[in-house]
Amino acid sequence: MRPGTRVVVRYRLTPPETGLSDALGELLWVRGEGAGRRIGVLTKRGEVSIETSSITHAKPVPPPPARLASR
Repeated sequence: MRPGTRVVVRYRLTPPETGLSDALGELLWVRGEGAGRRIGVLTKRGEVSIETSSITHAKPVPPPPARLASR
């Protein structure tokens, strides 16, 4: 995937947190090599930096639906 693509990424949380989390938004950047490789995703709540080794699933998604005009 390339920066600018809208994505959803499921990843393992880092200790002391446990479980999984999702990031839905625009892929901003991919940095690093090997075990230190990370991606940045711009979500509604801000930028999320995710270590690629913690990613369980990732895929491109279509643009969000258009908002309906208020009456």
